[in-house]
Amino acid sequence: MEKTPVRYHVLHETTYDYGSPVSLSQQQLHLSPRILAWQQIEEQHIAVTPSPTWRRDGQDAFGNPVTWIAFHAPHDSLRISSAMRVAVTPHLPENLESSLPWEKVRDRLAYDASDPRPADLDATRFLFESAHVRIKHELADYAADCFPPGRPVLLGAEALMAKIFKEFKFDPEATTVSTPVMEVLEKKRGVCQDFAHLMIACLRALGLSARYVSGYLLTRPPPGKPRLIGADASHAWVSVYAPDFDNDWVDFDPTNNLLPDTEHITVAFGRDFGDISPLRGIILGGGGAEPEVAVTVTPLDEEELLPALSGAIAAAERPER
Repeated sequence: MEKTPVRYHVLHETTYDYGSPVSLSQQQLHLSPRILAWQQIEEQHIAVTPSPTWRRDGQDAFGNPVTWIAFHAPHDSLRISSAMRVAVTPHLPENLESSLPWEKVRDRLAYDASDPRPADLDATRFLFESAHVRIKHELADYAADCFPPGRPVLLGAEALMAKIFKEFKFDPEATTVSTPVMEVLEKKRGVCQDFAHLMIACLRALGLSARYVSGYLLTRPPPGKPRLIGADASHAWVSVYAPDFDNDWVDFDPTNNLLPDTEHITVAFGRDFGDISPLRGIILGGGGAEPEVAVTVTPLDEEELLPALSGAIAAAERPER
């Protein structure tokens, strides 16, 4: 039976109003979604105001779409709008218990003198410490009860996801983008980025490969209430390497204790948040301004909302006078 995709409009707007003029700026944007076996991009547009002096589109080291921009003229504000239309086909994995025992996966990823399988070699990029992910014995200890001897690797990952969901509290005030993962483990509070980093750190501490996934999650308004334009946010979850199972990688969302399907829209994946943050770069001047970010994810079958979203997209794409 053919699976019917769910289609979305997504609008991601970032605005900087600088406290003082910026004379020089270089930025890297991860705002364009990946093309995947279950995700097709029907339309994508990134608008930048003021117009950059230089712009180039390409791919980063992980194969994610990326846009580089630079400004060589003074400016006191910056507005970046990413508008896209995406189709996501149902892709929930079945029979997680048929994945390899976790120790076998660990051993395949460990170094030895034999020629590595290409997929295993590629997965080792997501095996080691990175800027936001530490590898400590405390993390392996925390995850140990989820990975008893012989347990299939994906059942272990599912158990770890459920454990984090049960024992940690979602608290936007508890952490910042730079909060260390060991502090998150101690406080047992954080946001989706923290829970993704924690789960990745636990898996890597056990010798398993796991990558950080960024994207969007459809959020549903209260019954009888309209969806608010700009009320959504970027989301983060985890992908676990499971060789010889499906596409070799399976996604887990520890913030919501579920396996991502049609309500998750994938933008990029990397070792951690630092590899694929939506917007990062350097500026000269600016007075330390913080960005205002608004994200709207709207299913295309909600026809009554499309005029409002279309108006927002059109406004985002009109150059300022």
